[in-house]
Amino acid sequence: MKRLTRRTVLVGGTAFALPHGARAQQPASPVIGFMSGRSPAESAGAVAAFHRGLAEGGYIEGKNVAIEYRWADGHYDRLPSLAAELVGRPVAVLAATGGSVSGLAAKAATTTIPIVFSSGGDAVKLGLVPSLNRPGGNVTGVNLVFGALGPKRLGLLHELIPNATNIAMLVNLDYPSGAAEVQDVQAAGRTLGMDIGVFNTPREQDIEPAFVALVGQKPAGLLVADDPFLQAQRDRIVRLAAHHQLPAIYYVRDFVDVGGLMSYGPDIEDAYRLVGVYTARILKGEKPGDLPVLQPTKFDLVINLKTAKILGLEIPPTLLARADEVIE
Repeated sequence: MKRLTRRTVLVGGTAFALPHGARAQQPASPVIGFMSGRSPAESAGAVAAFHRGLAEGGYIEGKNVAIEYRWADGHYDRLPSLAAELVGRPVAVLAATGGSVSGLAAKAATTTIPIVFSSGGDAVKLGLVPSLNRPGGNVTGVNLVFGALGPKRLGLLHELIPNATNIAMLVNLDYPSGAAEVQDVQAAGRTLGMDIGVFNTPREQDIEPAFVALVGQKPAGLLVADDPFLQAQRDRIVRLAAHHQLPAIYYVRDFVDVGGLMSYGPDIEDAYRLVGVYTARILKGEKPGDLPVLQPTKFDLVINLKTAKILGLEIPPTLLARADEVIE
């Protein structure tokens, strides 16, 4: 006679006998692979926003979903191996965040596991998807268009310092959309009668020498290009801009929150929330190729008046009136 091994548990004070192995029969939680070109130390707000998006779809980490995190810490060459680790795990969905480099690495690693990316560059031009409305395949995400707003940011800097003829641009040309943003900003500069000096900073040790070089050209202002690596270096960049008395405009408000002068761009934390929303929808059975790539419809101008005062700048009333947020 076949013997069924049982174990006894107490539920509400009453003893119940359960077959041995019943616990193993419980369905396992799906696993999400979360990879980023950034570092965890400076991404807490972004990760919290991603969790909010998951929660909107009914998924809570540790309750009904597990998350495997992988961080490149600004070293983009690590991303392919991080993507390969997660694909080998394997995970149910790959959330590829912290710049287009992460999405590209994920896409190169798998054609079957669903991918939800966040990208500051043009997702179509970069090769992440063939179309925003009909991405097809196993990839979709959020296109933040940070890089495409470079000319707009230059225009705002021109309004602040209308007589400027020489502007410095800090950029990481190793970042996939870096060169395209430089071209767009230089074209806008020619229209405005501005010369754009380009200073490449692909590594941490390049930042301070770049400031020494650009200060030697005596620019009237500074524009910092889209790149998660530069975002991670925001404290140092803002400090150097202040030290050299340079009015600067940035692509994300994180810089302004730590003392930068101005920023213009979409809400990055809301983008991470949307990555979480799409991840939850895919876990519920939707196909990434059927989910159109999302794009922001609102862009915020944030101005730090305390920094303007330190720099001895008076913000034009017309510019101030258009600000979505003023830090005083």
